[in-house]
Order: sequence, then C-alpha cells, then structure tokens
Amino acid sequence: MSIQVDEAAFRIGEVAQRVGVTTRTIRYYEELGLLGADSGRAKGAHRLYSETNIMRLQELIRLRDLLGLSLDELVELAEAEEARGMLCSQWELQPAEEEKRRILDEARPLVERQLELVQLRLATLQQFAGELEEKLRQIDEASAELGASLSVA
Repeated sequence: MSIQVDEAAFRIGEVAQRVGVTTRTIRYYEELGLLGADSGRAKGAHRLYSETNIMRLQELIRLRDLLGLSLDELVELAEAEEARGMLCSQWELQPAEEEKRRILDEARPLVERQLELVQLRLATLQQFAGELEEKLRQIDEASAELGASLSVA
C-alpha cells in the first residue's frame, strides 16, 4: 500500500491573481519552458499548478522585474539555475574527488553567466543613476544662478 500526499492544486486564474500576472503570461512562460506544464493533463482539461509551480513563477517574475531581463535572458538564467541545482544535488551525494571536480567545472560557467547578466543590468542602472545625478547638478546650478540674480536685483 502506498501513501500519496495530495498537494494543493490551483487553477490558472487563481495562480494569475495570486502572482499578479495574466493567464496569458503563465501560458507563455510554459511555452518558453520556464514553468513546467501539467504533463498529465488531458487535452481541454484545466491546468493545475502546485505550490512549487507558484513559487517558481513568483521567483521568475521577481527576477524579470528586478533585473529587467528579456524573456530570452530569463530563460537562460532559469536554465542555468536549474542546471546548477542538479549539480548541487549530485554534490550532496558525496561523490568521489574526480566527480566533484567535474561538478565544479560544470558549475563555474553557469554561475559566471548568471553573474554576467546581473552585472550588465547593474552597469545599466549605474549609468542611469549617473545621468540623473547630472540632471540634479544642472538643476542645482540653475537654481543657484537664479538665486544670485534675484539677490542682485
């Protein structure tokens, strides 16, 4: 006799409302492979999502919004994270040293690419911050000039 744990299942509309996206966004993320579709779902049946699916979607939306990633970059970041997670699982099995070296060698480029995507966004934000600081400097300069001309008059 097997014990089956029933995880709560949510319909797509419930998930969309909870996460704050449209149902179309969820379907599109499925098409891109970002969010696993319910493979056991009969054609025409309602899509059902687990709490794990919802947490993954929330993380994807957070990354998209926080980093301003394109969908291609989001796919790349998610795939790298998934591959890294599988490598971590292999590491936890306490493999031999040779296997550990292979795991580390495979993990490095994944993390490097993730870091590259984050640093690219950071550089863009720093450039924008610099532009805003220059605008503030110009406003302060114009304000000081205006104040000096008013005190002379």
